[in-house]
Amino acid sequence: MWVLQGTIFLLFCTLVLSDVYLHNPRGSNNRLDENTANRKNNNRLFDSQNNNKGGYNTGDRFSSEGGSRPERFYSMQYYGSGPSSSQEGSKLMVEWTNQHGCGSDESKLLCNLVIQYMCQSNGTHEDYPRGNGGRWDDVEERTLYMRDGTSTDTQKYSEPRKGESDRSYSSRMEKNYEDNSDYKEGLHETVYWYDQCRYREANGGLFTADQDLKKDKVGYVTASRTRQNNNGDRSGYECPEERDYFPYWQPTMQSENLDRFQRTPWIDLAWMGDKSKCNYIKQNSFNRRSKWRCVLSKDSDERPYGRAINEEDCEEEGGNWVEFVSFLEVLTEVTSESACKAEQRKGTRNKIFWTKLRSDDSKEYCVVQAPEITCDVAPWTRVNHLGNSGDSKSADSSRLEVELPYFPSGEAKRCTLRLRYNITTADYDPWTTDSNSNDDDDVIENNPEVDVLENGDELQLALNTAQTGRTFQDRSHVFVVLPRTPEMSNKRIYNLNVRGKRGNIVQTFPAVEYDFIPDKLEVSREDLVHVQWTGSNSHDNNNDGDDGQGKGGTDRHNMLQFRSLDENYPVKISQAGFWDGVRSLTDPDATGEDIAVGLATSGYYCAKRETGKCPSKLTSSRKRNLDDELDNAPASYFGHVLKFTKSGTLLYMCSRNNNFSNRSQKGKLIVK
Repeated sequence: MWVLQGTIFLLFCTLVLSDVYLHNPRGSNNRLDENTANRKNNNRLFDSQNNNKGGYNTGDRFSSEGGSRPERFYSMQYYGSGPSSSQEGSKLMVEWTNQHGCGSDESKLLCNLVIQYMCQSNGTHEDYPRGNGGRWDDVEERTLYMRDGTSTDTQKYSEPRKGESDRSYSSRMEKNYEDNSDYKEGLHETVYWYDQCRYREANGGLFTADQDLKKDKVGYVTASRTRQNNNGDRSGYECPEERDYFPYWQPTMQSENLDRFQRTPWIDLAWMGDKSKCNYIKQNSFNRRSKWRCVLSKDSDERPYGRAINEEDCEEEGGNWVEFVSFLEVLTEVTSESACKAEQRKGTRNKIFWTKLRSDDSKEYCVVQAPEITCDVAPWTRVNHLGNSGDSKSADSSRLEVELPYFPSGEAKRCTLRLRYNITTADYDPWTTDSNSNDDDDVIENNPEVDVLENGDELQLALNTAQTGRTFQDRSHVFVVLPRTPEMSNKRIYNLNVRGKRGNIVQTFPAVEYDFIPDKLEVSREDLVHVQWTGSNSHDNNNDGDDGQGKGGTDRHNMLQFRSLDENYPVKISQAGFWDGVRSLTDPDATGEDIAVGLATSGYYCAKRETGKCPSKLTSSRKRNLDDELDNAPASYFGHVLKFTKSGTLLYMCSRNNNFSNRSQKGKLIVK
């Protein structure tokens, strides 16, 4: 079964070591909470193709390690955007480094970058999987609820075999759902999605050079094998073919129907590369263009998916070629088309319309689709270098300011953000070269020997055809998008966070040392700023070195006003005049001094005096014994959403990490 070669979509597939790292929001690189320099499991959730030493641990809520208790870990919590697309964005600075260069006509390779996210309803504390019980609620939570987990193990999986009957399929998937799924292990994609991948035939129109893709146990080559992943290795429940190609030709639905948590498909946020491809990217993004899949059955006791990847083969297989619509969320409380149209009139950020989620279903819903994917050139970076971008006037790493989604339901959502970095050689055209050129040494071959001297003496080139088109990846830990409060209406929100982890520049590499991000932020008095950070208590690198102040292995941050960027002494809070013009939307009773106390102590003291959100026993007026290097302060701090009553400039520093001649952690906030 082949798809038409004219419908091939390329992400410049396949992958190298030490290659793309997400710094804000913190990229996991498949880490969880290891106290080792190297991650323990490079296949935990996804295939990164990165160096084992990269990535950041998930956040700890308190001053000690989270251990086996998920409620003791901390997920970053951002307020989402508002319904207006013009004035109500919640702005998050995404920052990364990529090793092999990108973003210039004089680049030494072809490249692009793709940013996506996947979300689901956050639910309540009770929704987090707590055990391996057999009740359907327990099974549903384990197999659907997106989580970082408390174990570095990979979810288990029982694979299909050739000639599997519906009864055998049902029994095998029951095992995958009930026995193989484990509440302790992290989960991004679902086992339902991955099992489709293990049945779906690989796109036979793709260029795989001279790589030999072996048949799977179902009797043919499936989407679990690509030029880059020709041995069919599994990483979490990620589908290798979907990882290596973009836009993907199949719907990325994570459940057969709308599930309890409304798990979204991958939502396309941004594509950065050759701008001449932007129309193609936008037209084929699943955000706004429906995708089709072969459906064999809707009976719960029968396998719903099969081998075919085009309509003709689907009919031969006895299935129906079904159209699927992407969604950011589904407003299930809206039960009529007229009410759905009323929802659309409330805002301009999302497209909201009354439709079926799949064409073989009679039920219609009020469906919220994500905004159109952003398309632009990639930031310029030089090859063989995990460093700053040449596009940045302030010498920053590669950055893109994005706007967090708006969910009209008003529900909190839990999400993960995914960054893919795709590189290929220009020795052939990656957009037009297809399976007709497979095994053609005139196009490219593995480690070729060339007679450039024309005398019979040959020189060997280092070309691995599994890597001449390659995808690197990093993903964030799970974070939460909160609904706005009424006081945040018609306001822009800027998220001011911290990047980096404990250690000096060598010990942290390919991660980075501590800094605020953005470390220079200019806003108007009408804007809001949410100051928040997260850190780990187990970043100690297991004797590989974790230079820094305070208790070994611990991340700590605070924010103190000081007078000049080239100085290193903070002013006393009573003399920190900037805070006189600041109020908190998340603790309205707090004075500027209360806010300053909370930020100065990472929440060890939640204020100077009692407020509506801060009980008296936790204030600096009553509580005592803050460690001078913040060892007993929380590693993570939700902070405040700041509202400004006057213009001014705040120069701020971290007392613990701003170690002159070793590392600087300072920032500047300008309110106009």
